[in-house]
Amino acid sequence: MTLTAVHAGAHLHHVAFESADPERLARFYAEAMDMRLERIDADEWRCEGPARRFIARRGAARQLAFAGLACREADGLAALRARAEDEGLAIEPSPSPYFRDGAFGVRDPDGNLVCFGLARPQGDGLTGLQAPTQHLTFASLDVEAFQAFYCDRLGFALSDRVLHPDGEMATCFVRSNHEHHTIACFKSDRQGVDHHSYEAGTWNGIRDWCDRFGGLGIELMWGPGRHGPGNNLFAFIADPDGNWIEISAELEVIHDRPSKDWPQEPRTLNLWGRAIMRS
Repeated sequence: MTLTAVHAGAHLHHVAFESADPERLARFYAEAMDMRLERIDADEWRCEGPARRFIARRGAARQLAFAGLACREADGLAALRARAEDEGLAIEPSPSPYFRDGAFGVRDPDGNLVCFGLARPQGDGLTGLQAPTQHLTFASLDVEAFQAFYCDRLGFALSDRVLHPDGEMATCFVRSNHEHHTIACFKSDRQGVDHHSYEAGTWNGIRDWCDRFGGLGIELMWGPGRHGPGNNLFAFIADPDGNWIEISAELEVIHDRPSKDWPQEPRTLNLWGRAIMRS
């Protein structure tokens, strides 16, 4: 099966979340995640920092409005769109303000709108701690359908799976570039977003982010720890709507290896100690 998304070098460029109070949510991200705040109108606020962007739109709390994955170049984007059309996926216009003309969106089996496009250049003058937007993780009733959609119909590569003793899939990690996962999915009793992540790069980067959170009175909800799949260091906080935010570092880089199956147990989620089990 052709790895169309991987060949396109798609990476998570930005996310847009719905909120009953988008101003409050956006102000939290601007302060906590060291981003510049912009009011578009009463229903939309945007936050932007170096290589990270977050949009808050009025709507139901803890709902994804859309995710934006940027491709390296136009040929890769065209191939990805052709693959989606050949698979019979409904093509939707992209609502992203950060993509050039020609971007498009598709909906996964849970109805999440995932957009692909070519990124507009980021403006000058953005400063702050390092942490580009890196991955988005969903909660779903059907992880098998998730893997089939992203891998079989869009050409993502399977990195790792987490399996229950009976073989039922608990978690799936898929990638659209050399990093261990761009998108992942946990088996859950609900549908929506599990968390989204920013890549600090190093252990000292996580330290600096945790110092920032502590200075702002934001408590860590989980970590520091180290995941099994991806082997990355992590720390988690929650935003005012209850969305989970991960600061990650040292995520595995994959060039060519077979996917691996992991057991559904606490040490898979955290090699160092306490785990938050989803299913």
